[in-house]
Order: sequence, then C-alpha cells, then structure tokens
Amino acid sequence: MSDEEHHFESTDAGASKTYPQQAGTIRKNGYIVIKARPCKVVEVSTSKTGKHGHAKCHFVAIDIFNGKKLEDIVPSSHNCDVPHVTRTDYQLIDISEDGFVSLLTENGSTKDDLRLPTDEALLTQIKDGFGEGKDLVVTVMSAMGEEQICTLKDIGPK
Repeated sequence: MSDEEHHFESTDAGASKTYPQQAGTIRKNGYIVIKARPCKVVEVSTSKTGKHGHAKCHFVAIDIFNGKKLEDIVPSSHNCDVPHVTRTDYQLIDISEDGFVSLLTENGSTKDDLRLPTDEALLTQIKDGFGEGKDLVVTVMSAMGEEQICTLKDIGPK
C-alpha cells in the first residue's frame, strides 16, 4: 500500500445533481435535463412503436435559467435525468454596484454570491422596491449547481 496522502477537491456530500426517471412518466410542467441544462417541460408528445423498436417521447422544454427552448427525443422505456430543483426564500439586504445581491438566510447568516436576475421586468421590480425601502423577499431557484433569483415578494415597508 502507498503511504501518500489522498487529496480530494470535492466539497459536496456526494449527492447527485439529478435523478433518473423513465421518459414515459415525465409530464408537462415537470423537469428534465436536456443537453446538460435543467429545463421545465412545456410539451410532451409520444409516438407509437414502429415494427421494430420503442415508443418515443418528444420533449419540448425551456431552460429554467436562461429561457432557451430545447428539444429532445427519447425512447419512452429509457431513463432521463431529472434535476433536483429547489426553491428557497431569502430576505434582500443590499444590492451592490457590481450587480450582486446580499441576502439574509433563515439561520441569520448572509449569502453574497448571487447576481441580480437577467430578466428585465424582475430586475426593475427588485431595484425599484429596494430603492423605495420596502422589505423584499426573493425566491432563489437552484438546480445542478446553478442558482438564480426567480420571483419577488413584498412583505411591507421596513
């Protein structure tokens, strides 16, 4: 055996970013991974089996982070990757000049590694509400190691 020390770069608990699900069971408004991007399914159509082969599922989905439309065709008996999508609410504390937000987590610590959203309507709502001194709660959607602010709630004046 070797006496050298092993060094691991990974810091996560080994939990997978996706889980397998049979293609035929994925429905509209569900999530799927297409071209290594987490997507929300907007349309599913299933074709009948041919003389030899499987029934195929045709997925039309929209990337949950950049809004791009992606399509994929998978045999319905095969497994697809489905991303673990979580939503977390944080209170907005501050917006820095370089486009990053400072958020208050439930345990009282701050989270400073998130950028303002690229969606123009949501961006103006956040900036205007923050400028008016409102207490804002943002919902952060995370999947496959990416995070983005997706919705905004006003919980009243400070």
